[in-house]
Amino acid sequence: MTPDIVQQMATFKRGCEELLVESELIAKLKRGKPLRVKAGFDPTRPDLHIGHTVLFNKMRQFQDLGHQVIFLIGDFTGMIGDPSGKNTTRPPLTREELEENARTYADQVFMILDRERTEVAYNSTWFAELGAAGMIRLAAQYTVARMLERDDFAKRYAAQQSIAIHEFLYPLVQGYDSVALRADIELGGTDQKFNLLMGRPLQQHWGQEPQCILTMPLLEGLDGVNKMSKSLNNYVGITEPATEIFGKLMSISDELMWRYYDLLSFRPNAEIAGLKAEVAGGRNPRGVKVLLAQEIVARFHSQAAAELALAEFEARFKDGAMPENMPETTLQTGGQGIAISQACKQASLVDSTSEALRLIQQGGLRLDGERVSDKSLMLGAGRSYVMQAGKRKFARVQVV
Repeated sequence: MTPDIVQQMATFKRGCEELLVESELIAKLKRGKPLRVKAGFDPTRPDLHIGHTVLFNKMRQFQDLGHQVIFLIGDFTGMIGDPSGKNTTRPPLTREELEENARTYADQVFMILDRERTEVAYNSTWFAELGAAGMIRLAAQYTVARMLERDDFAKRYAAQQSIAIHEFLYPLVQGYDSVALRADIELGGTDQKFNLLMGRPLQQHWGQEPQCILTMPLLEGLDGVNKMSKSLNNYVGITEPATEIFGKLMSISDELMWRYYDLLSFRPNAEIAGLKAEVAGGRNPRGVKVLLAQEIVARFHSQAAAELALAEFEARFKDGAMPENMPETTLQTGGQGIAISQACKQASLVDSTSEALRLIQQGGLRLDGERVSDKSLMLGAGRSYVMQAGKRKFARVQVV
């Protein structure tokens, strides 16, 4: 391989879960032509969090290397409803809901992708032309037995849970998208592997070279355990205020920080390796976390907003110098959350809950830099918090 291809492959594989088939992708690159890089998104939600941007980041990396990125809006597949990772039939969206979500979705996506270098496609374009007869011919390309190899279908079938016929169409439709777009490689989450692979035999049937597959992992939320999710309140929304994004990212553990660097940062691999070496050599990881938080804030707001977010974050702790290293405690709550007074006691900031309540009454307890006045405050699960008792006692508390 030439040095250029070696470098490209290293970029493609950074943070990825699986690349199939690597030798085929190298052969495509050796031709010296831009790859057609497809990633499809059903506009099933109007707003996104940074977990959703993992794929967009990878698309931007392909884009910056000169390849043709295709942002496919699944306005047809969205009306079917993909059951990936679900154990029940997902209700389809209406045309009006899809169109409204697609508009909002695109605005957010182009915070990352270069609008001028992105091909936008809608799969209703070719499925409107395919018609009922074409859908029947498409359905003839796969058997029910093969379809039941998909994990979620197999589990539901074994549990005697219903599977609607239209759900079998979803993987076929996604695979046919690759035929219509003549994709060289398709990107998707690990939960999409079955659907992504569907494009290969369909392309071969239609006389095309089969696409390669690159899967990306599902990003852990702020708790470092569960997948980022709004329902678990462990997410960072890309339209949230700059100070909120910054503060949430500063709350993640030092270990999770490197995972976020791999999947969310655009810094070169060599630079991240250098930062890891510096931390291993004694550099305070807090400063490295600041760099990551500022990069993410600048991406969705501006560099000026990132600077202001840092200044505000540091100002929140001005009444007591936040130590470079503080005790870290994980509180197991079974996802139920915990009362602030109990959290104080279990984090060893106070000897009893009654002492914690007195501290709150006296204005001596802070949570993420803000003075706590509500004695009944509950700390939600799936978050990390910095707690300060008085001027000198600190603890980073992870509630799970």
